[in-house]
Amino acid sequence: MLLPQIHLESIQQGRHSQPHAVLGMHIEKFERTLGLRVGVFLQNAKACTVVEYGKKVPKSFPMKKISSEGYFEVFIPGRRKLFKYLLNITYENGEVEKRFDPYSFWPSVSESDLYLFNEGNHHRIYEKLGAHVCEIDGVKGISFAVWAPNARRVSVVSDFNYWDGRYYCMRSLGISGIWELFIPGLNTGFKYKYEIIDNNDNLHIKSDPYAIYYERVPNCASIAYDISKYDWGDGGWMSDRKCRNWRCEPISIYEVHLGSWRRIIEEENRSLTYKEAAIELSEYVKQMGFTHIEFLPLSEHPFIASWGYQVTGFYAPTTLYGTPEDFMFLIDTMHQRGIGVIMDWVPAHFPKDDFALSNFDGTALYEHADPKQGVHPDWGTLIFNYGRKEITNFLIGSALSWLDRFHIDGLRVDAVASMLYLDYSRKDGEWIPNRYGGRENIEAIEFLKNFNNVVHECFPGTLTIAEESTTFPGLTKNVEEGGIGFDYKWNMGWMHDMLWYFSKDPVYRKYYHTNLTFGMLYQYSNNFISVFSHDEVVHGKASMIMKMGAGSMPEKAQNLRALYTYMWIWPGKKTLFMGSEFGQSGEWDHDKSLDWYLLQYQDHKGIQDIVRDLNFFYRKNDSLGRRDDVPEGFQWIDPDRSEDSTIAFLRIGEQRNETFLVVGNFTPVVRENYRIGVCYPGYWQEVINSNASKYGGTGLGNEGTICTDAIASNNRDYSLNLVIPGLSVLVFQFLMPI
Repeated sequence: MLLPQIHLESIQQGRHSQPHAVLGMHIEKFERTLGLRVGVFLQNAKACTVVEYGKKVPKSFPMKKISSEGYFEVFIPGRRKLFKYLLNITYENGEVEKRFDPYSFWPSVSESDLYLFNEGNHHRIYEKLGAHVCEIDGVKGISFAVWAPNARRVSVVSDFNYWDGRYYCMRSLGISGIWELFIPGLNTGFKYKYEIIDNNDNLHIKSDPYAIYYERVPNCASIAYDISKYDWGDGGWMSDRKCRNWRCEPISIYEVHLGSWRRIIEEENRSLTYKEAAIELSEYVKQMGFTHIEFLPLSEHPFIASWGYQVTGFYAPTTLYGTPEDFMFLIDTMHQRGIGVIMDWVPAHFPKDDFALSNFDGTALYEHADPKQGVHPDWGTLIFNYGRKEITNFLIGSALSWLDRFHIDGLRVDAVASMLYLDYSRKDGEWIPNRYGGRENIEAIEFLKNFNNVVHECFPGTLTIAEESTTFPGLTKNVEEGGIGFDYKWNMGWMHDMLWYFSKDPVYRKYYHTNLTFGMLYQYSNNFISVFSHDEVVHGKASMIMKMGAGSMPEKAQNLRALYTYMWIWPGKKTLFMGSEFGQSGEWDHDKSLDWYLLQYQDHKGIQDIVRDLNFFYRKNDSLGRRDDVPEGFQWIDPDRSEDSTIAFLRIGEQRNETFLVVGNFTPVVRENYRIGVCYPGYWQEVINSNASKYGGTGLGNEGTICTDAIASNNRDYSLNLVIPGLSVLVFQFLMPI
């Protein structure tokens, strides 16, 4: 035996960090003769021969079985040049196999890849780490690479080696912390994990952080998969996306939890698959006039009740609804129907499941070691260590992968407030200040800036949206101007103000009138999306329609129609959670379908109809979208009439006929002879009336077109004399001068 005993023992125990240094073919000297030593470690093999590859008359070199565990060795004297070879293996059961030796190939990860990853700037790291179909030296197979810098040994374990980590040990690529192995001859579709021995000799079995496909829960193995053959049909959309400036366009987003949007009751209440949803959901979104759909996280997550927010597969569509290609079909179909796709993305935290990122290589690798930094007090999850470049590269790589490989058009970043502040949800003594003694998470802030810059640089026309509930400055300002770089921020303050106001009995609303107006004090401090999200219709908060103060169901429906009309004409883009568009009565339940049967009732059908009409009105009158984010597009007319609980403002376009007067009356009392000053004399047309009979209202209004009077009101020379029905919002468009 040429191999020193210490190396043999290390190989047989599966503890060698550089198996390529001893296995495979090497130039060595034996008894003063220079030649080639070939060593292989095979499972359940009784004989093996080295066979020259590519020769017309190949030479064969029988190997000697050195140990019962499967180490074979041969010395080929006089040969001083490495050559390509096959292993001709005879197994204990009599089967014979010819294959290339995994330990005869150079690394599939280059020095440049390692440098960029450790620097945190490898924008296509998802093409290097993980399991990938590739070809090395003309041989097809699958390359595996994983980051585990504190591991003593890492192996690929699968059915093909009976999940025995002594076989298919990976090589350490030095200080990069990356372990790599190319296994020739493998096809996709098999399950695998990484078996890791840490520096304390503890064994860890981990799924692949970079995998794009996993077993269906409760199982958790990664699955080698190739998505490169999917034939996309959205070339026109993707080409146009590069040139889109969504700041100047209407954005109306339908927020969806795919598993509960619509279920097949007759088939054990199952959710729609990706392919089924592609047809049904895209048709509904198109009919309703939304510009975008936003999915609650569709990343792989084992805990279904987390709604997708406790992610274990940051690069993988969840298997709950189908394969990665089925997911691609869903996105593709949306695009072909002119619908943008946004997905919630969760870089703030991850769960403690022992098969995933937690304690990955026996150390707090992805998370902080100190619970004051590394454990989220509200959710019992772990917080990413944004100070490590490899971690931020992992996260930014995840974001880019969704935009690149799966054609996602935007990411709504969840729980941004928890990332920005070190004391988020913590009491004194439960958090560690930053290096300046402050509460800001400097590393997380830098990560978010880098994330936004890289996303917009690599994929122009895509959107980044922050779910953030504090007053952190400059969230949607460009990084170059000192901001964080998001395109939009959910307007949580406006949402809470409006829901608080509409929850009051109309007789008391006059005491809360400033809830209607306060948002304008900060409306243009950020680029905002007005939102009523999933978080507002769960956990005892009541559904949107049941929040609408006292009164009967028709009165609640009347209130909700008024609220939605106010929201759609208020500056800012729009987001509405599924079920809210038809006034679902019960709270949202992720285990149940939406209550579609309610659409047989006028109260609910009327809400759905006005949301649809508001969407198409918003899109048709594109000046509203162009001026959502500029103060020149808004002007108060009558903001202070709290005793009447009425309010009026203008949305002003570049042209006179792009100007809209909005008047709201939030008590049941009809306001007749309601005089309101306007900016232009002439004819104004009532274009939206939330009290219209087609929506289930009384139909009371202003009968189409009215003309101004030369009577001063609200500091304007001309005014309109209006009838404003109770619990209603009316919208008038300027038509022409007198």
